[in-house]
Amino acid sequence: MKPFSAACDENKQPILGVIQHYFSKATTILEIGSGTGQHAVFFAEQLPHLQWFCSDQLVHHAGIRQWLAEFRKTNIPGTNISGPYELDVRHPIWPQADDTGANFTGVFSANTAHIMSWPEVKLMFAGISQRLTSDGYFCLYGPFNYGGEYSSASNAQFDYFLKGRDPQSGIRDLAELQKLASSVSMTFIKDHEMPVNNRILVWQKN
Repeated sequence: MKPFSAACDENKQPILGVIQHYFSKATTILEIGSGTGQHAVFFAEQLPHLQWFCSDQLVHHAGIRQWLAEFRKTNIPGTNISGPYELDVRHPIWPQADDTGANFTGVFSANTAHIMSWPEVKLMFAGISQRLTSDGYFCLYGPFNYGGEYSSASNAQFDYFLKGRDPQSGIRDLAELQKLASSVSMTFIKDHEMPVNNRILVWQKN
């Protein structure tokens, strides 16, 4: 059965409202952690001027392929052929935008930073910095803390759930992410408020 995320279906339009501005001049977008594949097919259809590259760990590829198999446009590389690109931030090999080794003009990721351990978050930011072109934007969606405090009671409960499942996971603090991004040559641009106590944080590669 094709995987389906109610959260992806609910947040896709608000996310599009933000990322379409930052990706208006982009040509290639790397999505880190494509999950079910729902975001990829929706954003690729709504933003036909760019190529949307799906990526995730192999365990999620079968589900993503089911969504890609029904996608009738041509701006998701690998659609109906090889499917998503394999990406595990713990491994040094990352996808490239073409056979010449070109970097991506934008990067998007949703609900990944709180699932990863902090060392994995560091590896993700380092990899993004290496694969993102100068002046390209990285848009990160999810829940975040501010000054070490939760932004809502529901986020506190969610963080408790995450840590109960994996003590190394958890909602990340904006200040820590800003420091991390700065250390890999990315400048913080804006914090966008989103529905259901989520945000989109935007950085730009120096």
